[in-house]
Amino acid sequence: MRPSQSRGLWRTGLTILSAVAGCALAATTATAAPSATAPGPSKPAAVAAGQPKLGDACTSADLGKRYPYIKSTQVVPTITHFKGWYVTEGSTGSQTIETSTQTVVTVQVGLSANIQGNFQVDVLAQVGGSLGLNVQMSSSTTSSESKSISWDFRRPGYYALYEGTRKVTGQYGSLNCNRVDTGNGTYATQWIDGPDSGSYTTYTTLEEGAVRCEDTVPASSIMRKAQDLLDCGSTAATAKHAAGPVPSAKADRAKHDTDTAVTAAQSMTPQPAKAAARAALNCQAAVYRIDVPGKPLNWSAPLLANDGVRLRESTFFSAHLDNWRLCNVTENNGVLEASLWNWGNGGCATIPANIANQEQAYLTTATCGEDDLQRFYIYRDVPGSSKIGLQNKYTGSMMSHDRYADGELIRQYSSGRQDGTGTYTLTGV
Repeated sequence: MRPSQSRGLWRTGLTILSAVAGCALAATTATAAPSATAPGPSKPAAVAAGQPKLGDACTSADLGKRYPYIKSTQVVPTITHFKGWYVTEGSTGSQTIETSTQTVVTVQVGLSANIQGNFQVDVLAQVGGSLGLNVQMSSSTTSSESKSISWDFRRPGYYALYEGTRKVTGQYGSLNCNRVDTGNGTYATQWIDGPDSGSYTTYTTLEEGAVRCEDTVPASSIMRKAQDLLDCGSTAATAKHAAGPVPSAKADRAKHDTDTAVTAAQSMTPQPAKAAARAALNCQAAVYRIDVPGKPLNWSAPLLANDGVRLRESTFFSAHLDNWRLCNVTENNGVLEASLWNWGNGGCATIPANIANQEQAYLTTATCGEDDLQRFYIYRDVPGSSKIGLQNKYTGSMMSHDRYADGELIRQYSSGRQDGTGTYTLTGV
């Protein structure tokens, strides 16, 4: 067999690359921890060059920042389009064949397929760099439509016409700066393994081709994956019949299993909970302002429902909109988790559900309820300092502001702000 003349060189090269790369990389699993130890050849780098590592020292300016690291990767050849095709002695030559969708691969980091923030892009960049693969690093999905593939068939036989890619999946973690008890009553700020983690999915360049039952191809290659979908030992493959499409029970079963898995995953994907009113929160007695360190502006809750939390200066007319309490507080591995209740309007700080997947979505307040969008991780400086960083539990993004100015909105930034503007001071009132 060989590809059609119009794109012969390109397709021949792709087929060879598919075989070589697939043999070495497909179905490979690797793990990494955020340590300074150099990874072995089969492991991805734990963190990007120049990025802090677990246990490294950090400063109070880092409290509002975070960095990703890759915990594990898996690369699996995946067929996105497929058609079984029988070629007789009288039907060789160039043909254009309509293949149908076998599976759809969508780029996703955490719960979102909307790749906007620096953190999400950095996750995917680390994945590609650690494996030496060019992976998709933006919002993208393989086609769900049928696809025409042109091929020049030179031999008779039972063929798989396919388009495929390498689906890359795994787990990522988050490095955050927080106080660490070093013993004997002393503390230091270090990069810790933060509570936010999740899974990712991406894929490599799409490749298309044709392969017969009789062809010998590298194990774990995309071509082999396509060949496996053929019922090569079945009556359909060995019987003499007219040229043209041949059904494949294996391909049908594989598609059914994929569709079932996708449906199950979609039904289990958590959605932002609708805030349900509750009579009371278990709030600490202390009341705080959330200040910009050393400056007069601080977080002030909105009076209007369609407004957000903004930087304001406290005055006699602030009406307690700049006063906050920590409620339903828990602590895990030194990281506080709390709801932020505003004394002035009685609401809880939250990221609006309809824009929660957006980079720089603004912070506002809403009726307090059982909702992870209203929960925040609080990273603290060493005792004696009241500096903190805040991270939304649901989105994983850090709270900060774009510039220091009266009326500036507090927003979420997936990696925080590298200029240190995500560090605030929890000042007792």
